[in-house]
Amino acid sequence: MPIFNSLNDKQVEAVRATEGPILILAGAGSGKTKTLTHRIAHLLRQGVAPENILAVTFTNKAAEEMRNRVKILLGNVKSQMSNVNLFIGTFHSFGVKILRQEIERFGRGKNFVIYDEDDAFSLAKNIRTELNFPQDKLKASTLLNIISKAKSELKEPEEILADANELYRNRVLRFSEIYKRRMLAANAVDFDDLIILPVKIFEKFPEILSKYQNQYQYVLVDEYQDTNHAQYTLINLLAKKHKNLFAIGDPDQAIYGWRHADFRNILNFERDYPNAKVIKLEENYRSTRNILSAAHEIISKNTERKEKKLWTQNPPGGLIEIIETGDEREEADFIISKITDLNNNLDIGLDKMVVMYRTNAQSRVLEEACLYANLPYRVIGAVKFYQRKEIKDILAYLRLIQNPGDEISEKRIEGVMGKKRFADLKIKLPELKRQTEFLAPTELIKNIIKKTNYYDYLNQKFSGLNAEGEPESDARIKNVRELIGLASKYDKTEPVLALSEFLAEAVLMQEDRKNESGEKLNLMTLHAAKGLEFDAVFIAGCEENLMPHSRSIYSLPELEEERRLCYVGLTRAKKCLWLSFAKSRGLWGERNEVLPSRFVMELPPHLVNFRSLADDFNLPEIELE
Repeated sequence: MPIFNSLNDKQVEAVRATEGPILILAGAGSGKTKTLTHRIAHLLRQGVAPENILAVTFTNKAAEEMRNRVKILLGNVKSQMSNVNLFIGTFHSFGVKILRQEIERFGRGKNFVIYDEDDAFSLAKNIRTELNFPQDKLKASTLLNIISKAKSELKEPEEILADANELYRNRVLRFSEIYKRRMLAANAVDFDDLIILPVKIFEKFPEILSKYQNQYQYVLVDEYQDTNHAQYTLINLLAKKHKNLFAIGDPDQAIYGWRHADFRNILNFERDYPNAKVIKLEENYRSTRNILSAAHEIISKNTERKEKKLWTQNPPGGLIEIIETGDEREEADFIISKITDLNNNLDIGLDKMVVMYRTNAQSRVLEEACLYANLPYRVIGAVKFYQRKEIKDILAYLRLIQNPGDEISEKRIEGVMGKKRFADLKIKLPELKRQTEFLAPTELIKNIIKKTNYYDYLNQKFSGLNAEGEPESDARIKNVRELIGLASKYDKTEPVLALSEFLAEAVLMQEDRKNESGEKLNLMTLHAAKGLEFDAVFIAGCEENLMPHSRSIYSLPELEEERRLCYVGLTRAKKCLWLSFAKSRGLWGERNEVLPSRFVMELPPHLVNFRSLADDFNLPEIELE
């Protein structure tokens, strides 16, 4: 059949295996989405009714891509995509579909509203204020994260707080009780409710579960390794009757543990379904042999995984380039210089190249190198450093101190502080202006933070976790500290000139030199790179305490997730791969001597080419636990 013409043997096997539980271990670049969409098209061609198929994934973008691919496979004439009963969507959209029909079973109206993260955070802040919690204890984001964790595990908050001290536990439980009551009063649900409420309905009303089991006889789940316990339960309840569950994913790319994903769901698939058929997609269509070998050397050290080894018919390609530099600025200059060379001499488009890093704060020095080289770039999944709110806020304070008549800065700060507090600050401006005659910019910034309680403001305003798995407010505070570190280079400048020179540089760095219609270099965190591919990949900051992250090195499960994150980064590369580390790194306002990442040190000599740009280079021998 034409539908199988573009598939390899293992993909054909996966597509044809329509009955019973099927686990597809789809390695990076092995055609996961292609296999999944061909299977949906095959089911429809075999006469399965569209309304009997349920395909769920995690993002609207992925769902849209799946729908489009299936439509193309079926052809314009035979296409059944116009049939609205074929459901291809996200877990959350499926939850909404169930609740719109069944939520009245819980005595709630079908006209419920959905609170997004900002709505939930606003409610949490209000409740926290009413409960008069201490400013430095139990941030709204922390409280919401506890509730989200409990919901994702289908538990009550008290169950996950069993080991917490009594005062802490009582405060959280009091908050949780009021949060639940307010949500009910507003007939509102949050994102976690979109999963747990259908689960509760199915568990409490067997006849409703049976109705949906009979409707969705074929269940397909994309990125199964990223499901949390609630999503896992929802899917397995639906698949329990017919057992036609098609789970596709890669445990080696499970990098969302901090979002409460549990990759053991995919590891335990054969325990859940003892007669499951397991098919491995190991042929990689993306990378060179050397890149795949390097990636396997790193991921094979993990203990919790399903064994598979990617292979390719692509050529061996060049060696993995490992670059040591003196500091992060030399690293950034080297990377941007090399990218310019690849663009000019090998005709690799800027949009076909990427610089990846572990934390968003690392982007600042890379952005500066791009600006100095007049190289257009974009930061994927984040705002450019000098355009981030917290950076613009601090710079506005400094500009107003330098020039009290700066109307734009005045309006910005008033929006942050409120009219009354800003009026109090204006009285102090002459004093702050005098301080510029003898204080360095770093001390001025620290004074501003202290006098305005700016860190408290960030803690109260920003909720949730960012794409790197840390509290959003903490990430923003680190960005401010990074700005302090940048300002430190003016500490030895005559104070009366230092502030002006620092602000002038900051303005030039903010200058938007991008051409929207032209190619741009991609800058992004490793988390943001999942699912993407590039001809040339640079991973900066391959150092201990960055990759792996400092908060993960003493926990084996977290360390293994860091190893998977590194693996994801390496397997984005199609043709060339550079890994770089510095001997000394300034980050978050501090400078430290650093060691190369254990992941880099694990790569065998025959796969790599080491090169040092730093003086007195000696590759250290590291003993690691």
